[in-house]
Amino acid sequence: MTALNQEFQLASDTYRTTASIGACLFNGSQIGAELLLKQTELAMYWAKRAGTNLVQIFDPAMEVAIIQRTALKNDLHEAVSGRKFELYYQAQIEGTQLVGAEALLRWSHPSKGWISPGEFIPLAEETGLIVPLGLWVLESACTQLAAWSRIPELQQLTIAVNVSVQQFNQPDFVKQVGDVLRKTGVNPKCLKLELTESLLASDVDAIINKMNTLRAEGIRFSLDDFGTGYSSLSYLKRLPINQLKIDQAFVRDLLVNAEDSIIAKAIIELSQNMGFEVIAEGVETSAHQAFLAEMGCNIYQGYLFGRPLPIHEFEQSPAFLSLRVQ
Repeated sequence: MTALNQEFQLASDTYRTTASIGACLFNGSQIGAELLLKQTELAMYWAKRAGTNLVQIFDPAMEVAIIQRTALKNDLHEAVSGRKFELYYQAQIEGTQLVGAEALLRWSHPSKGWISPGEFIPLAEETGLIVPLGLWVLESACTQLAAWSRIPELQQLTIAVNVSVQQFNQPDFVKQVGDVLRKTGVNPKCLKLELTESLLASDVDAIINKMNTLRAEGIRFSLDDFGTGYSSLSYLKRLPINQLKIDQAFVRDLLVNAEDSIIAKAIIELSQNMGFEVIAEGVETSAHQAFLAEMGCNIYQGYLFGRPLPIHEFEQSPAFLSLRVQ
């Protein structure tokens, strides 16, 4: 590793390289050469996944993890093609009134039970399955919006849909969204697309053009997890967004952590000064809500108002039912 890290010359240029190294311990001829090389290569890829310039010794647990990951990847392919997912909805509250919900993807595996989104979403992104999966989420959410639009007291409810970087960067993404809106007959103003700051690592001008086209149709944009990724005020002033979302990492401890409360307050003031709505996620207690309200944030999402629920349970929640009896 030390030798490979040395500078070297190619013509008049100086270069420096890094290496990912896999190694395997073995005892004489107890393991065949082919298996030995396979295990060493597996260790090398494990080193690459962990970062750069690392050495990794083979451990049998790696092989088990790879086998399990490969099996889950195959199951994910089948689940996407068979649309074996479900959307859960988590309430978004303004003041004390339900104004919408965030659509959250859930997967109940036939033998493993519920698979965490933190496990299958990265796998979907790695395999490219996030693109058809994201389109299914968009279609399902808009179908639900269409159902609500037929009930007068529910017509103003919005649904926020998370859009991955890969999905947004599809050349025909704008057309896909337009096709879904026309197919379902949904009022575009009721659809909110949530983008993460990681999107800003790609072609910002192309992103802004797409956003402007969709916003001209009435679609709203929320910048999710603000302050945790590629935060840049120079980008923020150019992006045609409607809302900033305070990440739950800052909300969770804002009552006991001075730094978190300062960051939350700064995001709220920034939003107000730039004419954005601001919503806080991860609001779990009345104390959280009161503290945020005092700072000027009056739109909330979190366990205080309800956990993510399947649609039939969401529509029986107190916040939802209160709209039906107004």
